Amino acid sequence: MKKIFSIFIFVLTITTMHGQEKFTDSRDGNIYKTITIQGATWMAENLRYIAREGSYYFDNNPVNASPYGVLYDWKTAVKACPTGWHLPSGIEFQNVVNYNEDKHSWKNSGPGSNSFGIELAGMQDYEGTFTEMDESAYFWTSTEYNLKNAEYFSYLLIVDTPVVDISRKEDIADIHGTEKTNRYSVRCVKN
Repeated sequence: MKKIFSIFIFVLTITTMHGQEKFTDSRDGNIYKTITIQGATWMAENLRYIAREGSYYFDNNPVNASPYGVLYDWKTAVKACPTGWHLPSGIEFQNVVNYNEDKHSWKNSGPGSNSFGIELAGMQDYEGTFTEMDESAYFWTSTEYNLKNAEYFSYLLIVDTPVVDISRKEDIADIHGTEKTNRYSVRCVKN
């Protein structure tokens, strides 16, 4: 009897711990892996929520949502995260950059891996051209520069070497972010 009770407790503990590593979006039932980095819980997958306006499938193909998530214009991105979550600021992305540079853990390395899980979803520019799938990832931040431009985080693969950047005004005085009408991926952070 003790052995059965011990097995039950072990299974319950594993199930509970496993449940803490996922989040279910009540709006559409999408389930997201999560990761805690520097005390903040992040979705470890690109958001797949379809908003009424401002959300797009890469190449207008819904099949791309499952592996890559959905692309959003900035106006939609700032409201796309589910209740209890928010679009991260540039500073929050900088914490992820610092952590992953230190741990060398940008890409998923298989099931159960403990990483931010960059998905190279590409982007759609303000002219409507989809580009860079499987080559780069662009993510909106909540930081607005002016009426037309906002800050973004990018992850590019150049000759299989990751290049990470945040379009920060503090780093380069004349940087203007990017057009808010571009369509980038979204990662959400728990409030």
